[in-house]
Amino acid sequence: MKIGIYGGTFDPIHRGHITAAQAAAQQLGLDLLLLIPASIPPHKALPEGGADAAQRLEMATLATAELSCPAQVLDVEVKRRGKSYTADTLRTLRRQYPEDELWLLMGTDMFLTIQTWHDPARIFELAGVAAFGRTEADTEELFAVQRDYLYRTYPNARIFTLTIPGVIDVSSTELRQ
Repeated sequence: MKIGIYGGTFDPIHRGHITAAQAAAQQLGLDLLLLIPASIPPHKALPEGGADAAQRLEMATLATAELSCPAQVLDVEVKRRGKSYTADTLRTLRRQYPEDELWLLMGTDMFLTIQTWHDPARIFELAGVAAFGRTEADTEELFAVQRDYLYRTYPNARIFTLTIPGVIDVSSTELRQ
């Protein structure tokens, strides 16, 4: 089974997230999509006055109705104390799905900085990485430089970059404002 793993703060989850997840699911041929709201994201502070973890889980659950692929929302990061490190989540999912093909889905901003994350080598050991452009400015040339660097640094990495037709350029920050 091919499983996509899409994590994020999702405060709130929006059509941009859903469009990206749907496009990735179709282009990768995913059998299941897992949405995983972060408890405490390591890359940014939670917004003041934002939704709490339970509300973000509920929003993600409601958003799965918009997807045409099978999808589930997991609370694995919300239940974990401390920061939500992707490497830890992938270890947990690998134990749960030992024979399945895991794909970590992410936008351009995260893809361009993945080498700075907590234990990036472990991330590339446990899952392929599928990156998608979040705006029209996210071009293949931008992806190619990072992809080449990652292949040199992590030779066993599996990387897939994709373009999302009809990309919706919106951010959760803009929606909260």
